[in-house]
Amino acid sequence: MSITEILTNIKPLSRKQIAWRAAQDVVDGSYVNLGIGIPTLIANYVVPDKEVVYHSENGLLGVGPPPKPGKEALDLVNASKQLVTLRAGGSYFNTAESFAMMRGKHLTSVFMGAFQVSEHGDLANWATNDKGLMPSIGGAMDLSVGCKKVGVLMNQLTQDGQLRILKECSYPLTAKGVVKRLYTDLAVIDVTPAGLVVREKIVNLEFAVLQQLSEAKLRLADDWCELVPPEIL
Repeated sequence: MSITEILTNIKPLSRKQIAWRAAQDVVDGSYVNLGIGIPTLIANYVVPDKEVVYHSENGLLGVGPPPKPGKEALDLVNASKQLVTLRAGGSYFNTAESFAMMRGKHLTSVFMGAFQVSEHGDLANWATNDKGLMPSIGGAMDLSVGCKKVGVLMNQLTQDGQLRILKECSYPLTAKGVVKRLYTDLAVIDVTPAGLVVREKIVNLEFAVLQQLSEAKLRLADDWCELVPPEIL
């Protein structure tokens, strides 16, 4: 069965649903950095009774939701250049202090996007082999080695159907062996010393089909469960 035929028979998660699933793993009392792309949506789905402090690498701690119309402060932006607010008790500071927080393991976790992830947890998310695309390092290298836990949110395949979960990354590495958990539009996968373990997979997706969509070898956990997110518009 071709990849095109496989994708016509299943309903992958939306970007918002991927973010929702990752949000369920955000720990109460944690300090969290959210990367550009799907990860920025995570803050929308963390339950209100959890106290979470969001960090932005450009120098913000205590990042709040987007401002209401007419209440924008143009000097308050996150690393994605999006206008944000600052929660009570929040602060802003220079980039050197922000990177010291990242490198010093003061952040509980970071959620990032990726171009590729290897079976060893190697991360490639700052450059491709396309010379026509400008690479973008940002703070990814510092965050990936400085945070206590690294989660990656991405679609299982590229837009042109290429595999992203590989035996070895073919793109330049951001960091080696740092990814702990993958949240894709098809499954939740842990990176363990024994290899990649599928903890959850979407409804009606056979494990053999999921394996076909990953170059790296997968193992289905004995206590795996179905991934059933809410309908999110």
